[in-house]
Amino acid sequence: MILASQSPRRISLMREAGFDVRVIPADIDESMLENETPAALVERLARLKATCAARKDAEPGELVVAADTVVALDGTVLGKPVDEQDAERMLARLSGKTHEVATGVCIARGGAPDTAESFVSTTRVTFYPLTESEIRTYVATGEPMDKAGSYGIQGIGGRLLVKGIEGDFYTVVGLPIAQVVRRLRAFGATAS
Repeated sequence: MILASQSPRRISLMREAGFDVRVIPADIDESMLENETPAALVERLARLKATCAARKDAEPGELVVAADTVVALDGTVLGKPVDEQDAERMLARLSGKTHEVATGVCIARGGAPDTAESFVSTTRVTFYPLTESEIRTYVATGEPMDKAGSYGIQGIGGRLLVKGIEGDFYTVVGLPIAQVVRRLRAFGATAS
């Protein structure tokens, strides 16, 4: 099975679920289209990644799993920060508010990428009101720098920033693993 992602979190979740994955990230244009919703964006990108890997890298019949995650506040996508100041700005915007995290997942089969199936899982996350000092301290840990929305719920961010969530915790981590496992079973995959 191919995981078309180099995210350490996704790799770990797939392996913990018992799937032996080959990690082959898909090289695609991840630009947002005009008037595209966050949910439509992640589903489209996951589908592009999966079908690209199914065409180029997968053996016939081999399954490909791809995912994409975004953080959105009032419909505006907050990507990965470009620097510490950008991370601080994003966290200040999220402070005391509820935002959505959408993860799109697509499963495709080598030799038959047109049969790919995709879905989107969305979780609402509420932050505590944050002080400038709390934001600077968190950014100084380095954790926000490679994460959409400038935080990781599975790390320090989850313990410092997050007041509550409505939905699947693993959607926020980047892969709603229980849903993925059920869909992989429907494709005939079994965990080891």
